[in-house]
Formats: sequence, structure tokens, C-alpha cells
Amino acid sequence: MATIDEELAQFERDIRQLKIEYDQFFGGGRKRPPTEIEWRLEQLVRRYGERGGDLKLAQRFRFNNLTQTYAKYKDIFRKRMKQKEEGTVQRHFGAAAKAIEAARAKAHAEAEGQEAAAAESQAAGAPFRMTCSEPEQEADKLEQLYQALVSAKEQAGEDTAKLTREGFNEFVKQKTRELQKQKNCKDVEYVVEVVGGQVKLKAFVKS
Repeated sequence: MATIDEELAQFERDIRQLKIEYDQFFGGGRKRPPTEIEWRLEQLVRRYGERGGDLKLAQRFRFNNLTQTYAKYKDIFRKRMKQKEEGTVQRHFGAAAKAIEAARAKAHAEAEGQEAAAAESQAAGAPFRMTCSEPEQEADKLEQLYQALVSAKEQAGEDTAKLTREGFNEFVKQKTRELQKQKNCKDVEYVVEVVGGQVKLKAFVKS
């Protein structure tokens, strides 16, 4: 019988495989969505959701992050499936039109990939990293960093009531400008990690 850690590792692998097979489905490489993997994931979420008391603190933290990652993917897949069923995904013909469609698809995939990468990083228990150079023009990055910090604090049981998006964005902008001026650099890397059971947001100069 598999251990809890082994099942959590399989949970993470199944989430990644689910994304791969859904990408193949939406790209025309599969005739049907990966319902078998979805069923397996739902069973595990339900099982450990009911027996959360059996999990150690680190295991519960990992399970919760994996569950959040899975939920984000499901939301993305649900929206894409709706577009597919409603026929709102435009299909173009001709070399130039196909090139435009490919460019749009790439931009959409990159936007989804950034969000998924942040979720996967936390799901694996690894620190979340984000590099900023012009935060005034990098709203997407600030949003991902903010969400990573809030998620980590919630999982660690820390209060997030005083953490506002506006205040956080202003802090990152000021900190970035300060380090750029002090260190004469362009890029500043922010890291969200758990140290001694407490969530820390650290800033480093990128050489």
C-alpha cells in the first residue's frame, strides 16, 4: 500500500500529466478529454479532504498547495472547454491567418503558464521566485507575487487581513527602485519562502 508521501508525489505527477493531455486535447491531438486522470485526482482530493487529520503539517501544506494548483488548472480547462463547445475559438485559414492564430495561442499559453508555474512552484514546496525590473509596467508579475505571498501566509496560518494589494504593490515598487539605485542594477529578484515556520518575502539583487 502506498504511503501518504508516495500518493502526494503521484498526485503532483497526475496534475502535470492532466495539463499535458488537456493541451493535447485542445490542440487536436486527442479525441477525448483526460477524464480518467481527472477521476483519479478527484478521488484523492476527496479522500484526503476527509482524513486531513492523518496528515502531518508538512504533508497537509503540500496537499493544500497541490489542491490549489489542481483547482486553478480545472478553472482554466473549464473556460477553454466552454469556448470550444460554444465555438468562440476562431479558426483562420491561410498562411498569414494561421500565423496570427499561432501568435495569439502562444501569448495565451504564456499567460496561463506564468500562473501555473507559480502554483506548481508552491505545490512542490519550493520558494516562489519573481524577477522585477520595471514594476510600474509589470502588473502581472506583481499580481503573481502578491498571490504567492497571500497563499503561503494562509497555508502557514498567518493573518493576511492587513496585507492589501495596493500597499504590497507600492512596497515592491519602492523596494525595487531603492535597490536599483543603491546597487546600480536593473533586476531585483523577490522570493517568497517559509523560514522557521514563518513566511518571508526577500529581495535580492540580480547580477
